[in-house]
Amino acid sequence: MPGSPASRAGRWAPWWVIAFVALWPLPGVAESVLVLGALYAAVCMVQLRLQGKQRLLSAPAWALTSILFLGYWLPQAFSAFDAIDPATAWRKAAAGLRYLPFMWLVAIAVATPQRRRLTLGGLALITAAWTLDALGQAVSGSSALFWSLDQLKWAVSGHGLCTAQEAAAADRLSGVLGPCNLKFGQVLASLSPFLLFAAARRGGVWAWGLAAVLVGVVLVLAGSRAAWLSYALVLVFSARWLLGTRAALASLALGAVIAVGLGVGVPQVRERLARTAMAWQQGGSEGLNQALSGRSRIWAAAGCMIAAHPVNGVGARGFRDAYPACNHAAGADVWGEGPALHAHQIVLEILAETGVLGLLLWLAAAAQAWRAWRFAELPARERARPAMLALAVTVFPLNTHLAFYSTFWGGLTLLLAALYAGSLLARDEAQTASVSTVGR
Repeated sequence: MPGSPASRAGRWAPWWVIAFVALWPLPGVAESVLVLGALYAAVCMVQLRLQGKQRLLSAPAWALTSILFLGYWLPQAFSAFDAIDPATAWRKAAAGLRYLPFMWLVAIAVATPQRRRLTLGGLALITAAWTLDALGQAVSGSSALFWSLDQLKWAVSGHGLCTAQEAAAADRLSGVLGPCNLKFGQVLASLSPFLLFAAARRGGVWAWGLAAVLVGVVLVLAGSRAAWLSYALVLVFSARWLLGTRAALASLALGAVIAVGLGVGVPQVRERLARTAMAWQQGGSEGLNQALSGRSRIWAAAGCMIAAHPVNGVGARGFRDAYPACNHAAGADVWGEGPALHAHQIVLEILAETGVLGLLLWLAAAAQAWRAWRFAELPARERARPAMLALAVTVFPLNTHLAFYSTFWGGLTLLLAALYAGSLLARDEAQTASVSTVGR
């Protein structure tokens, strides 16, 4: 029926997801959308349970989404028992419960073919718009989308999204997120599979190639080496699935040529390439530390925390509090103007903040995600490939990372996890046709 909880949730779920991602340049507003979406999903699920119905998600999709949430949240909760700052740890663990109903809502948004087309198409359009806007910034020096948001912020509150000092200090293409939130490269790399697969589906090889080049140019100019590695993986696997192994290798070679060309002509890119080369030119621990932008000291501190708190860590987001006692090198400040806030590497972050127990829970959730993929039929894998690739490159362990227990990056990661679970274990066409009330 049009007014049923299943119908309302199915109709609105894709728009919640699209709005949440589109509002990432305004973190506070995006977080409000997440919370409201979580409450909305929770109310709808309770109503359906009271009516004895469950039509929004297949049982496997509901189970895998919940398991992936628990793999993220349980380490956070267990780490709070003897955290360095227990009050903050418990408060963040309690706040983390909002992710479960929101992940259900995201999975609902891709549970049927109609909703999946709307949701994934919306993500592809957002990625395309942000890419074109960043190219415009590369030419004109200003992001039109960020400028518009900044002007809106001035009109509402009397101040902008960034200070003049933050804008002046930005040393890379910042895109729609702005110079005070230099995460654009990592975000675009994580979202790029949705654009590349949509382009290939609509325009074939040439559309995929054009989208790949445009996103690649933006990512090179964005200056994040972690994003470069993530996008290289996206190119290889998307090209292999869509075009074949030879085309995948050719696309990677072309990407490397473009990156080197931009590195020669763009000072910021050239500086990062030169910094990377220090690991081979200088050798030793100092050269490696320079190449890693000081991260080797942060990783050494993470090792100190792991040794001191091996079972359940120092507490989720407790890295900043534990860092001074573990920074044995000369000088307290190694990252910007203060101590390190997180480990900058997913495995070290999990071990340092949530311990071996936390890592085992993460691995258990990852094993269930892989098991679901392994036993899924080919059509299910095909529809889940964009979300699977986006999630895989985001958590790829042989890279550097943003903080997975932060509000922004944690929300992004769990969004991708729910898109993967919901797409892979969505209802098939026959089931969709037999359930007339869903999504209408």
